[in-house]
Amino acid sequence: MAVLFKQVVLIGVGLIGGSLILDLKRQQLIGAVHGIDLDADNLQRALERKVVDTASTLIDAAVSQADLVILATPVGTVANITQALQPYLQAACVIIDVGSTKQTTIQALAQYLPEHFPHFVATHPIAGSDRHGAMAAQFRLFENKKLILCPHPEQDADSYQKVWQLWQATGAVVSELSPSEHDAILAMVSHLPHLIAYSYMHAISNQDLGAQALHYAGSGFRDFTRIAASHPAIWTDVSFANQASLLQLIDAQQQELQRLKDLILAGDATALYAYYDQAQQQRDAWPPEQ
Repeated sequence: MAVLFKQVVLIGVGLIGGSLILDLKRQQLIGAVHGIDLDADNLQRALERKVVDTASTLIDAAVSQADLVILATPVGTVANITQALQPYLQAACVIIDVGSTKQTTIQALAQYLPEHFPHFVATHPIAGSDRHGAMAAQFRLFENKKLILCPHPEQDADSYQKVWQLWQATGAVVSELSPSEHDAILAMVSHLPHLIAYSYMHAISNQDLGAQALHYAGSGFRDFTRIAASHPAIWTDVSFANQASLLQLIDAQQQELQRLKDLILAGDATALYAYYDQAQQQRDAWPPEQ
């Protein structure tokens, strides 16, 4: 495959953006990469690992050379970043994001970069870990992982096709959702689980035996709460960006907990067994990752 983009600017040099760059560099699908990050130490590590070739802590004229800009920062920063990019972008520069919400990001691009909006392709790789920063970047992070593209009505077809090729080259399994479908689905399978993990860690710490309980916790508890180790900045932004879906799901979860509480209080073993059995069957019917 020929080089897709000759000059790349990566804004936010961390696990997702850095891993994408490593894969594309290895396949020689991109040229030089300029990294922009507020953390100078993180940029130095990125330079040492050859994730980026040049670096700066500010959005500046280096962006004017780019034919691809990757937004890999928390979703709450996108509006400010797009405003800062506006004076520098080439007319046909392709822009992608990697955030886990789409509607607010698309709105920000349409508002602050209207001339470049057709070349913006909303993307979301369903991959990652609780690690962050340039040192977390790794090869093959996206291999056989789901990658969602969310086209918008003003989408430029050529830009969209090049971004599709870019993600396919990483080994990701590419599919499409509308922005609203994406945000509703991700609230169910990613966003609310993170909020529950955070809230349960608070619930444990507020108990008299909380510290002692963690001493005795096993692997199941570690699995359940692992995502509470994710960076708070990311999930603060996601909580606001996907507020409507999350508030609806929080209400639904509270109703389920109340239902469970009522079954236990009633001492209804048959109904309680049926409740657990239905959930088990739903979980067992979910195909394992390939």
